[in-house]
Amino acid sequence: MAMTMHVDIVSAEAEIFSGTATMVFAPAEMGELGIAPRHTQLLTRLKPGEVRVLDEKGDEQSFYVSGGILEVQPHVVTVLSDTALRAKDIDEAAALQAKEQAEKLLADNQSDIDYAKAQLELAEAVAQLRAIQKIRDKSGR
Repeated sequence: MAMTMHVDIVSAEAEIFSGTATMVFAPAEMGELGIAPRHTQLLTRLKPGEVRVLDEKGDEQSFYVSGGILEVQPHVVTVLSDTALRAKDIDEAAALQAKEQAEKLLADNQSDIDYAKAQLELAEAVAQLRAIQKIRDKSGR
């Protein structure tokens, strides 16, 4: 039997995932992390992107997070994010629209826009679209 750890992925609205896993991959600010059971304790910030959870059967589930915090204990991994969605539940049309709006704001040289906010919105939209693309690539669509 494979060694496992408990994983919780929680958004501000609800718990998105709670279960066991043999591996978790997450987009930390300094690069992607791979977390196995009995990983050393860790607390780090996440950037917008895909969190992947590998279960005991080798099946992988994908989730989009808008950033947040990753806490690792030897047998528990917790992802806390303002926004967390199952990758299959992401609205592609809304993500494309958000990306286009953010790009337009950043290209417009007006001084009354919040560049940091526009850049964050662009990063989140791009991360959502990447998660959708990865799901399509895995399913062969």
